[in-house]
Amino acid sequence: MLDSTKARGSYIAPPVQRAVRLIRHIAEGNTVINMSETAKTLKINRTTLLRLLYTLEVEGFVERRPEGAGYQVGMSLLGIAARTLFSQDVVRVSVPILTHVAETVQLSSHLGVLDGSDVVYLVRRTPDTPLASNIRVGSRLPAHATTMGRIILAHLSPAQIDAMFAGKTLQRFSEHTSATVPDVHARAASDREEGVAWSAAHFESGISSAAVAVFDYTGGPVAAINVSGPVDSFSDKKRRQTIDEELRKAGREISLRLGWIEQADAKPARPVLANAGGPSR
Repeated sequence: MLDSTKARGSYIAPPVQRAVRLIRHIAEGNTVINMSETAKTLKINRTTLLRLLYTLEVEGFVERRPEGAGYQVGMSLLGIAARTLFSQDVVRVSVPILTHVAETVQLSSHLGVLDGSDVVYLVRRTPDTPLASNIRVGSRLPAHATTMGRIILAHLSPAQIDAMFAGKTLQRFSEHTSATVPDVHARAASDREEGVAWSAAHFESGISSAAVAVFDYTGGPVAAINVSGPVDSFSDKKRRQTIDEELRKAGREISLRLGWIEQADAKPARPVLANAGGPSR
């Protein structure tokens, strides 16, 4: 029988392994000032080392040290690590809070983050009802057309929105979907003013939802949470008020746990509109 270690070893890609070892070497504080010594330490030839350094520098995984010769870990690699840690933290923090929201309002609750111009679902919690959402963790939905995406966009700068949708055709899912970038800006301003993004079957027929943004220590939007369910579940004014309050409370709690500092002069929450069908957004 083939040894499992040998079997795994047969799938190793040596060029990738050499690159990883070089990154680890630099991350441990070795600045690669002496090329020959580094090549000897990593057991690769000097030409290969130069090619690896050039490639990693182009990709932003390593960069020249500002104070002199040698290399240090690049911002692209640090960004990937930071996003990985963030995703783990926000999921860990959000799960119990979203579980409580789902059970309290008897609607499916979700957490999503922005990836390009899409929202990626990281958490899904459902109440013990037959009308629970069937969306899966890992699903990607267009930010401009969904409540979680809209409320994140609501807290981005106009320049960020312009860059995100530059040259893209915005798919429409209903008459309420933003069809142009100026439409996205207008919707973002409205959602930001409201504090909650509402949808009355604007993305999926028969399904309504509401979302609030989640912030971190920088004060920027790093995620969003929402609840979704049958349109009838959002139709009663008192019911909508409960959804509004629970979402805002949950979003605030998650944000505080991520290091967000609430501003003393923050605007008070706006009352839910009396329109049973929800704002036309």
